Amino acid sequence: MNLQAAREQMVEQQVRAWDVLDERVLQTMLQVQREEFAPLRYRDVAFADSSIPLAHGQTMLPAKVHGRILQALAVGEGDVALEVGAGSGYLSACLGKLASRVRALEIFPELAEQARANLLAARINNVSVEAADGMQLNEQSAYDVIAVTGSLPIYDERFQQALRTGGRLFVVVGQPPIMEAWRVVRVGEREWQRQALFETVVEPLVNAPRPSAFVF
Repeated sequence: MNLQAAREQMVEQQVRAWDVLDERVLQTMLQVQREEFAPLRYRDVAFADSSIPLAHGQTMLPAKVHGRILQALAVGEGDVALEVGAGSGYLSACLGKLASRVRALEIFPELAEQARANLLAARINNVSVEAADGMQLNEQSAYDVIAVTGSLPIYDERFQQALRTGGRLFVVVGQPPIMEAWRVVRVGEREWQRQALFETVVEPLVNAPRPSAFVF
């Protein structure tokens, strides 16, 4: 397989075709070697238009979703970024190419260690990966951009509270079959604006609260 050609085809036919037109995002996804962040047995399908299984029942999101996340966040070169749900580190790597500094949280220590190894191999040195539960986040006004890569069945305001004024949050909210990707912007000390971007289905964050089941 010609890996560069496959990567270019992925970006053109999947990412750009799904309305990702930000050239910085497209160039970043051309540079970061997605196959190196996929488990060895799935590297042959790293460029397929589908999720890739990871350990502990987690997944690496499709490339087109990663593209939409990065475009929605409009990451600037001086931005400080937070990723909740690092997985194998692919989105962390893309954020590292675009931002000044990235903090990535991953609840499973095995995955956190793998993400660190993948980022080291990719020579991306401005990303720190911590084995931590994102649902325990309690920071205030700390980040310019936040990417939450697992869904929230019930929206939790802790992530928008962690944005600086002007900061952007990407999050998927709801339960199947209706889940929406949101872009949340902090426009003031106590004011946020939400924009629905697209519908998708993403597995929930570990420990994210679920609605109470109906009992008849």
